[in-house]
Amino acid sequence: MAKRKQGAGDRISEAEHAVMEALWDTSPLSAAEVCERVCTANDWSIPTVKTLLSRLVAKNAVGTEPQGRKFLYHPLVERSDYVGGESRRLVDRLFGGRAAPLFAHLAENEALTDADLEEIEALLKEMRK
Repeated sequence: MAKRKQGAGDRISEAEHAVMEALWDTSPLSAAEVCERVCTANDWSIPTVKTLLSRLVAKNAVGTEPQGRKFLYHPLVERSDYVGGESRRLVDRLFGGRAAPLFAHLAENEALTDADLEEIEALLKEMRK
């Protein structure tokens, strides 16, 4: 199953993201199996999941493979590629493309714990090596 990078026109909605998380966690899955993982938490039904899966297939984010009378679904977009693209869009849109103001904002609003700051410092030291 070929993986691909997410393109600019492939924006995944919040609802579609919940389906993707289920598929990134375990795949391939049938629509019913995806529903078992996401329907209760989101108050969705199987038709909603099938609609979301259809949209994701149309966006080339999810692939299908027939199994008898049903289809199995698997992600075509790597989670890390999706997260990278969304992170870049967030930084570009809200912080002028610079990450430093994002960290400053998080620190000023006490959204970063001491453990978070230590982890960020360790990452920065590693990146400088």
